[in-house]
Amino acid sequence: MPFSLEPSELKAYVCGQLNHLFPDGRAVEAAIEDALPATFERLEHCFHHIGQFYYRQNGRVVFNHLNTDQYAAFLYLLSNVIHKRETDRDTATKLYALNKALHGLDVFYAVELPSIFCFTHPVGTVIGRAVFQDYFCAYQNVTVGGDLDGNLPTIGRGVVMYGGSRVVGRSVVGDNVLISAGASILGQEIPSGMVASGASPNILLHPTRRDVVRDVFEDQP
Repeated sequence: MPFSLEPSELKAYVCGQLNHLFPDGRAVEAAIEDALPATFERLEHCFHHIGQFYYRQNGRVVFNHLNTDQYAAFLYLLSNVIHKRETDRDTATKLYALNKALHGLDVFYAVELPSIFCFTHPVGTVIGRAVFQDYFCAYQNVTVGGDLDGNLPTIGRGVVMYGGSRVVGRSVVGDNVLISAGASILGQEIPSGMVASGASPNILLHPTRRDVVRDVFEDQP
């Protein structure tokens, strides 16, 4: 997969941002370098399944560090790889904070997003702990997370959350579901193949004619 920066340049770019924003003198370079190969592998797998214009160039999957949606995904994956290795929590935390500072996106490094996901100008989006399946897409000001009792959502394969939508608590969202802008789902079940709008407990459901994998991700499995 072509990158807009060579690996060594991208490492220096990320480290420069971290050291500038968090000048505590604690080294980040070793953790970043160690985690980059696994991050690139996960990033390429994810982007391979996104056929949208900015993810392709002459038919090839590409990564551009100046595309903020792509860079937000990269920073999340890099922080998650470092977190899983349990080698440098400080650097994982800095990457998480950098994502908030640059993109207004709050995805903690311990949150397990699926292997195929997409951020679409996700300013103001907060994605907490949940069970996710592939082909998850989040737009701006989206909220996913637990309720006050610690109940977590389950989100199926091929779910798009449009601007300002929320899925909270013991909600179960089926496959191929579009959650409309501003919809708030709290502890409810949304069947597969639906468009959900409104607010709990009065969620409105309509069958969708869209296929998320085909029409949103533009993937050709």
